[in-house]
Amino acid sequence: MSNLEKMRTAAVILAAGSGKRMGSSTKKQYMLMKDRPIIYYALKIFQESFIDEIVLVVAPGDQEYCKKEIVEKYGFDKVIQIVEGGKERYHSVAVGLDCIKECGYVFIHDGARPMVTEEILERALSCVKEYRACAVGMPVKDTIKIADEAGNIVSTPNRNLVWMVQTPQVFDYYLIKDAYHKLISQEEKLQRKGIAVTDDAMVVETLTGHSVKLVQGSYENIKITTPEDILIAENFLGR
Repeated sequence: MSNLEKMRTAAVILAAGSGKRMGSSTKKQYMLMKDRPIIYYALKIFQESFIDEIVLVVAPGDQEYCKKEIVEKYGFDKVIQIVEGGKERYHSVAVGLDCIKECGYVFIHDGARPMVTEEILERALSCVKEYRACAVGMPVKDTIKIADEAGNIVSTPNRNLVWMVQTPQVFDYYLIKDAYHKLISQEEKLQRKGIAVTDDAMVVETLTGHSVKLVQGSYENIKITTPEDILIAENFLGR
């Protein structure tokens, strides 16, 4: 890899979810928030940041709509490709990673987190340069309880050691490519063992053994999951 390629950064932005918990016929990434689709806000931050290129992963059948109504309409020219995602989140990430050529670092971000900021991206970039793998998050504010299947409290972890993890999650290009290659090739084996992959940090931890550093995000960097979340995010935008 040349020095120029080592300096380049790419992003995979996921907008392939169905948003069932929103209770709307419109997919949540296209629902309006302050007269703009939710996915607009994350794309805008990445577009205006140091990121060199973006791969946008969308739901099957949404490519043309996203191209015309999102990417072209708002001038997101860093989006080099719009591709259809897969059945699970990790399938969609794998598809996005396949579209990225050699670079230094890859940012993976959920498009349903519109309140990401350039400051968060910069902190993550500094962190990944040192540790090769990092995940944005924040320490929890509440006491957390671990329950059994019957809903009984089993244990109470030390709150000072518990974080709620957000995105982006950022990785050295070769590390994340290797991790996802192993994940896809061992998918059935992992399923038989009952290992459910829920985020990219877990893919790297489980398949490569490489530790992932936590880096501070923001309590405002919420994920839009229910209608109430839109009201909260709009309030943040209004400020």
